[in-house]
Amino acid sequence: FYTGFDSDNSSGDFSEANHKVAEMLDLDPHQSNRTGKHNGETEIQENGIKRHRTTLPAPMFSRSDFSVWSILKKCIGLELSKITMPIVFNEPLSFLQRITEYMEHIYLINKACSHADPLERMQAVAAFAVSAVASQWERTGKPFNPLLGETYELTREDLGFRFISEQVSHHPPISAFYSEGLSKDFIFHGSIYPKLKFWGKSIEAEPRGTITLELLRHNEAYTWTNPTCCVHNVIIGKLWLEQYGTVEIVNHSTGDKCVLNFKPCGLFGKELHRVEGYIQDKNRKKLCVIYGKWTECLWCTDPTTYETYKKNEKRGGEQKKLKPSEDVIKSENDEADDLPEVQDTVQFIPGSKLLWRINCRPPNSSQMYNFTSFAVSLNELEKGMEAILAPTDCRLRPDIRNMENGNMDVASKEKERLEEKQRAARKERAKDEVEWHTRWFHQGTNPYTGTSDWLYSGGYFDRNFSDCPDIY
Repeated sequence: FYTGFDSDNSSGDFSEANHKVAEMLDLDPHQSNRTGKHNGETEIQENGIKRHRTTLPAPMFSRSDFSVWSILKKCIGLELSKITMPIVFNEPLSFLQRITEYMEHIYLINKACSHADPLERMQAVAAFAVSAVASQWERTGKPFNPLLGETYELTREDLGFRFISEQVSHHPPISAFYSEGLSKDFIFHGSIYPKLKFWGKSIEAEPRGTITLELLRHNEAYTWTNPTCCVHNVIIGKLWLEQYGTVEIVNHSTGDKCVLNFKPCGLFGKELHRVEGYIQDKNRKKLCVIYGKWTECLWCTDPTTYETYKKNEKRGGEQKKLKPSEDVIKSENDEADDLPEVQDTVQFIPGSKLLWRINCRPPNSSQMYNFTSFAVSLNELEKGMEAILAPTDCRLRPDIRNMENGNMDVASKEKERLEEKQRAARKERAKDEVEWHTRWFHQGTNPYTGTSDWLYSGGYFDRNFSDCPDIY
C-alpha cells in the first residue's frame, strides 16, 4: 500500500473542504426539495443529484479539408509523441481526461466488490478491463498531450468515486492516476506511457505501464496492461480503429489469471473487434471462457459448453445470433434495467452469462467527436469551480476550452503558446540545473508486480495548491 494513503484523508470521509467540492463538482445536498438550472444545462433533479451536460457547446470541426499525410509523411517509423500536430486532428479533451473514462463502467468494480465468489470477482474485473477501452470505439480524434504538471480531478458522488491524475513526465510522456471508492471499497491506480508509431497507413499506440485494481474488502489486487490500439487509413479512406494483443489479468491473492485475446481484424475482417479468452486458477485449470466484442458486449460460459459449440460450428452447425430474450435479459446476473437497446452481432452461446454491454451513445455523438455521455461531461466547467480546482486542472486549459467552444483559431494559437511556454520553462530549468519535481505522484515500485510504477503521494484532496506550477 501507499505511505500517502492515510495522510490524504483517503478513507472516503469528506472534510469540510471536500464536502464543498463534492457540492460544486457533483452533488448539492441542499437542493433535494427543488429543481432548477444552473449555468445553462446544469440541472438539479428532485433527488438532489446534478444532471451533467448532454452536449458540447459547439459541434465538431470538419477535418475534410485537412490532410494527415502532409504532416505524417516525414514521420514513418518515428516516435510520434515529439511531433506537433495541427489542432484540427484533436478532440477537446486532454489525455488525462481520456484516462478518466476508465471509470465510465465503474458499476463493474462495484459488482466485483459485492461478489463472495472469487471467480465472479475475476469475471467482473475482466469486464471492467474490456470496458475501459470501449469508449475509444470510433474516437479517431487525438486527445491533447498533457503539459508537464497538468492535473485532472473528478469527484462523482453519484457513482461513488473520486479520481486524480497528473502528467509526471514530458519526455517520455507519462500520465499517472489514482482513484478510490468513497465507500472505502476499492483503489484503482496506474501509470500510462503509450508509445506511438506511424507505419505508413496506420498509427499504432503500444501500451506501457501497469494498471492495478485493489478490492479492499477482499484483500485482493489485480494487475494488467491494455491492448495495442491502432488507427487505420490515416492517409486516405475512412478512419477506423482496432485493439489487438493479449491482456493478462492476474489476481495476486488467489493466483487466478484471466487471459484475454483482442483479435486483430484479419484479411477479411472476420475477427474485427473480437475478444476471446478464459479464466484459469493457480493450477492452470480453465474455469470459464469469455467471449464477445470490445465494442459491444462480453459473455462467459463454461469451457465444456464452449468447446461443444465450437466443434458444432466447425461442422457447419447453425449459429445463433444474440437476440435479447426474456431469459437472457432477466437473468439474475444481468443489470436488466441498465441494458441499452443495441443490436449486438456477437454469436450467442446458449447458457452464457452477460458480463457487460456497452452504453448507448448520445444521438448527436457523431457531431461531438463520438463522445460517450460520460466523456461529454468531463470538461464541464461550472461557475465557481475555478476557485476550487487546482490551477493545473485540464478544465482550465485555454486551448482545450476554446476548441470545445468552437474557437479553432484561438485554440490553435493558445496551443502554440502553451507548448512554447513549456519549452521555455524546460530550458530555464536546464540553465539553472533545477530538476522537475512532481506534485502528487512519486516514482516507485508496484507492490504486486515489482515493476517500476508511479504511486500516489497523497494530499491532493486537502486542497493546498499554493505551490502548484504556473503552466497555463
